[in-house]
Amino acid sequence: MRFEHTPVLLNEVIEGLNIKEDGIYVDGTLGGAGHSIEIVKRLTSGKLVGIDQDMNAINKAKEILKNHLDRVIFVHDNYANIEQILKDLNIERVDGILLDIGVSSHQLDEDERGFSYNKDARLDMRMDTSRDFTAWDVVNKYSKEDLERIIKDYGEERWARRIAEFIVESRKNKSIDTTLELVEIIKKAIPKKARATGHHPAKKTFQAIRIEVNNELGVLEDSIPKMARLLNKGGRLCIITFHSLEDRIVKKAFLDLSKDCICPPELPICTCNKVKEVEIITRKPIVPSKYEIESNPRSRSSKLRIVERV
Repeated sequence: MRFEHTPVLLNEVIEGLNIKEDGIYVDGTLGGAGHSIEIVKRLTSGKLVGIDQDMNAINKAKEILKNHLDRVIFVHDNYANIEQILKDLNIERVDGILLDIGVSSHQLDEDERGFSYNKDARLDMRMDTSRDFTAWDVVNKYSKEDLERIIKDYGEERWARRIAEFIVESRKNKSIDTTLELVEIIKKAIPKKARATGHHPAKKTFQAIRIEVNNELGVLEDSIPKMARLLNKGGRLCIITFHSLEDRIVKKAFLDLSKDCICPPELPICTCNKVKEVEIITRKPIVPSKYEIESNPRSRSSKLRIVERV
């Protein structure tokens, strides 16, 4: 199993977490443990809870963190369940949480996972391979209208309608079973001039299907308020995103959590009872340096936003 991982915005994350040596931290997207190894190095009596829904990631992280196992608790689960995870571990509050959203380098590099539009594989795209629902189900079972909706909304693809039409027409003859079969259909759907943009024509559609299969945006939106409320005072929540849909969700959630009363201005007294829960540390997202982008091209679109519990 090949598992190479270069952590994105590593120094910025470590600084942003403001790590205490006796603190409790959560890496909700453990991945290749690139961020986690630097967190645990800074702990003495503290603990790191590493969560990932991909068992391959858990196994690789155990190798990377083998010299620090006394400070790490591994959990095979989705970070969406963080409240129950911490409850089961008898942990009431934590001092920092990190999310590195999206598909990992390992998942892209492993041909059989079906995440990549450059490698032939069965349509899969599951981050948690124990689940039954795959990209094959989306491509072969969704209506034309639903395909258009997710490709447009999650992929921000201007040719969503044509791609959906071509998928539905193609599957009348036989099921669409592999990534490269899907790529060829997408190429046929997008006019030749529109394909000459420098980006792979299937990139946005594959992104959209992957998000749908794993409910990535819904999980992220639901989880942010929970995570903020699990922080000790002064605890930090750091979230790295890789496209505008994710970043908008994080930005809006952080803004909502940072507000006091949200009653209409004309009301004489507050009736909403809302209180400010976090301070926004990053008014503008932190982005990778030119050097990082050159050394790790996959970091190009990454953005880091940070809040602190008040």
